[in-house]
Amino acid sequence: MATEEHGSGLQIHPMDQFVVKPLFGDGPVEWYTPTNVTLWMGIAILAVVALLVLATRRRAIIPSRGQSVAELFYGFIHKMVEDVTGHEGLKYFPYVMTLFMFVFLSNMLGLIPMSFTTTSHIAVTAVLALLVFFTVTLVGFYRKGIGFLAMFWVSSAPLALRPVLALIELISYFVRPVSHSIRLGGNLMAGHAVIKVFAGFAGVMGVASVVPIAGIAAIYGLEILVAAVQAYVFTILTCVYLRDAVGDAHH
Repeated sequence: MATEEHGSGLQIHPMDQFVVKPLFGDGPVEWYTPTNVTLWMGIAILAVVALLVLATRRRAIIPSRGQSVAELFYGFIHKMVEDVTGHEGLKYFPYVMTLFMFVFLSNMLGLIPMSFTTTSHIAVTAVLALLVFFTVTLVGFYRKGIGFLAMFWVSSAPLALRPVLALIELISYFVRPVSHSIRLGGNLMAGHAVIKVFAGFAGVMGVASVVPIAGIAAIYGLEILVAAVQAYVFTILTCVYLRDAVGDAHH
């Protein structure tokens, strides 16, 4: 949003696009209130179903375009899970695949004009990161029992340093959800805010607006790349964390 007020110059509000609003009325947002966030998360889920279920329901030998895209994503994530976590991690492939598709399609849907980028909100990305954190922790203790704690004990280090390193490893383990969520939400929020700033200048510069419009086109192309890369980074970090639970502890 950009406005020109008398005596105050150009006013640009790039963060207005991230405001959570109720879908019906203007009342307060409660935990049960349908909002623009829940709407676009629902659309993302429907997009996942359309791509992975509806587009592949015929399972044709000669695939359709939709089936080809679904198989491409399937093969890509399957190979990622197997390469990072090993054969034991493949049983968690459906969870990782669903996580990737939700994040990827939410990122892409957020690039549609007048849409809402749900993954720009820490409230959304933090929940996804916490689900990964608790999943990895529970799987680790289920598979290894108390031996899961061996990942914090750096046996290759000198004995005097091991308690200090164990404390550092423990802190870094509990910081994982923070970095996991902020990396995704922060990158998307920053890119969308920059686009909104350029759009604000384009709306008031008249003929010279061709310059910020060209900047918007360039940044928009970069944002498409960022949306894909951040979904990939979020997913591969999930695989790396999952490897701690299903693989052998090593440093």
